[in-house]
Amino acid sequence: MPLATHNAQAFHFLVDMLETVEIGLVILDLDFNIQLWNGFMENHSGLTSTAVREKNIFTLFPELPQEWLKQKIDTVVTLNTRAFTSWELRPYLFRFSNSRPITGTAPYMYQNVTISPMAEPNGRIERVCLMVYDVSDEACSRLELEQANQKLNQLNKIDNLTQLLNRGAWEETLHQEFDRFQRYGNDCTLMMLDIDNFKIVNDQYGHQTGDKVIRHLADAMRACLRHTDHLGRYGGEEFAVILPETNLDAAHLIAERLRLTIADAELHSINSRLQYTISIGIAPLHAQTEDAQQWVRQADDALYGAKHAGRNQVVCSLS
Repeated sequence: MPLATHNAQAFHFLVDMLETVEIGLVILDLDFNIQLWNGFMENHSGLTSTAVREKNIFTLFPELPQEWLKQKIDTVVTLNTRAFTSWELRPYLFRFSNSRPITGTAPYMYQNVTISPMAEPNGRIERVCLMVYDVSDEACSRLELEQANQKLNQLNKIDNLTQLLNRGAWEETLHQEFDRFQRYGNDCTLMMLDIDNFKIVNDQYGHQTGDKVIRHLADAMRACLRHTDHLGRYGGEEFAVILPETNLDAAHLIAERLRLTIADAELHSINSRLQYTISIGIAPLHAQTEDAQQWVRQADDALYGAKHAGRNQVVCSLS
């Protein structure tokens, strides 16, 4: 085969490969003018190779991170070495729509990018090549897995019946607030509350009605308390609330408002109407409080005092 024919075939093969490969190929000169723009880039940008050739890439794509990309290219040229960036650090370089059917819900194409120096025969670096990889499938799968794990982790912290924090998650918050108090000394008060005569409710109306009472109390707590307060189901019919930035007097007013809300409420169950009450114990956090467990005991002792005094009332810790 004549050398000219062989070279022509090799050139045709190379051009065909550049046009059909599933990687974006962009060659820039050092003034950031486009020298090559392959089929992948045409298909996803909507701009033909003829339309972009010798045009400045930042003029055509003003949304590109200009300073970042210039710095990357300068490093590649100066050190004569490749540079990489992944979708985890920068989701995309070119904001292309995502056309993958599997990951069609993604807002754009996730991309990994490699920037390579291109040496002339004399060894000088006159151009760089940007290789753009569509990694949408990988990225979306990773993100979906992370979201699923986050949701599972969140579900592990929630009490199924009330949708409040379960005891384990609430106790984590308790220790965090105790540590914050030790650092900053801001007011913080703990409130423990319990449904009065809950066994009688279960025995007389059944456990389904008992669950309805527990859910009603959880809803009332959400309505009466602030979004900054930490609400948890401590166990059974007992609940616990941390009131940050709240002194004893303010906590007492909050507790009384909740108590009265419950006492005035009326629940409807099968063929009956039901009212119930709660008892509440509150304990402010003091510098003398040794640990979070002691803080809970102080509030629990106050709750026991409210029960012992006749129920349906608020008692403050004397410690």
